[in-house]
Amino acid sequence: MAKKNTKTAKTAGTHKTRIESDSMGEMHVHADMLHGATTQRAVLNFPVSGRPVPPQVIAAYLELKRACAQANVKLKELPRDKGQAIVDACERLLEDFADRRAEVMRHFPIDVYQTGSGTSSNMNVNEVIANTASLMAGKKIGSKDPLHPNDHVNYGQSSNDTFPTAMQVAGAVALNEQLLPALKRLHKALDAKARQWDKHVKIGRTHLMDATPIRVGQEFSGYAAAVAYAVARAELARDVLATNMPIGGTAVGTGINANPRFARTVCAILSKDLGIGFQEAENHFEAQATRDCVVEASGLLKTIAVSLSKIANDIRWMGSGPRCGLGELVLPATQPGSSIMPGKVNPVICESVIMVACRVVGNDASITLGGFGGVGSLLELNVAMPLIADNLCESIELLANACDMFRSKCIEELELHKEATQTVERSLMMVTSLAPVIGYDNAAKCAKEAYKSGETIRAYVLRNKLVEPKLLDKLLDPTAMTKPGGKGPGGG
Repeated sequence: MAKKNTKTAKTAGTHKTRIESDSMGEMHVHADMLHGATTQRAVLNFPVSGRPVPPQVIAAYLELKRACAQANVKLKELPRDKGQAIVDACERLLEDFADRRAEVMRHFPIDVYQTGSGTSSNMNVNEVIANTASLMAGKKIGSKDPLHPNDHVNYGQSSNDTFPTAMQVAGAVALNEQLLPALKRLHKALDAKARQWDKHVKIGRTHLMDATPIRVGQEFSGYAAAVAYAVARAELARDVLATNMPIGGTAVGTGINANPRFARTVCAILSKDLGIGFQEAENHFEAQATRDCVVEASGLLKTIAVSLSKIANDIRWMGSGPRCGLGELVLPATQPGSSIMPGKVNPVICESVIMVACRVVGNDASITLGGFGGVGSLLELNVAMPLIADNLCESIELLANACDMFRSKCIEELELHKEATQTVERSLMMVTSLAPVIGYDNAAKCAKEAYKSGETIRAYVLRNKLVEPKLLDKLLDPTAMTKPGGKGPGGG
């Protein structure tokens, strides 16, 4: 059988092939590919998007398979030599993955729109590991010596518990290593601007209309706080994914063909290897029948996206101009803004962040639908897992990249326009601090009459002798108006 599996032949095309077999029979596979017959069937069955399962999920799968092999050896379920062969193959693949990811990914070609349980991708990983072990042992690729993809690499496992586990590992690792550091860097940059500009008073705006004064530092402290909350949300998303691991449930959550201690042993190994506190699911039937933990994590990512879009949109508004807009901030000029208007510069970094936010919100909708009963979650298994995994990984990666781009190409280079604080005196809403002294109705009249006459509130009140000059100076102190205190009706 081994000899039959490894013979080569010519296809109708130009590629040299070998013949591999699985439980359904023989398949021609490109001679230099590490996957086997089951993978090739899936490649032929699902010519949909041309986009494979995300590399983050494949890397997580390799980490998981290594941990499973170590656990099976520790529990005396696999012979030590078989377990070590799996570990060595996984480590070789992970090392190659880190150095030349694109080249290694060609061995994992199955379209993301495949079987809803991810069975094809689980077998793809099993076959690649087994064939890698064959090459490392000096055996022919496809010989299933020293490892069989099912009997050894997949021992004590099912696609139904490994694929959801792999997506959760991928998400938790990406959150921990990519998004969280990027958010923390962005928070630091925003906080620095808040401190730098804390003494500069500008006019506040509500409904895009003039409102009472605010310090630029206060405005940016709000942005910094929003990103601090985003950090907390990303940490929660990581923990939600890490603490409900389906591994060990095998086919339907019962744990058939798996050692009772297998799941917690695997989680302990992954925790040590990846520096994240992975925990076995409290209820394996829930963990495999639903993707609620991923839906929750995605909802937190959506909230982060909404926060970032708000900050980016505010900054592009404040940078509008340079002469006929708000013109309060000077955004860095990153590229020409128009093919027809010479010298025009646009807030392109802010626009990119906003588009990323839109995509993340759309991904969240797909993940939510994938988790729906009747769409993805059905009886003992969710059958939209590759879709969910793809959208989860993309959202995390996009947000992480957008945060670093926003910080380095916009926030850190932002400047405060020299005229940003010179419009405060002109605001009719300066009258707000007079309301406790002259009454709301009289203050409203002042604002309307000053608007008609083109005067400032100060000039109108002085001309009409409505408030003593010394008291007026105190009431119309812009910095004092940015602090709590005073009496009378609030703004709004």
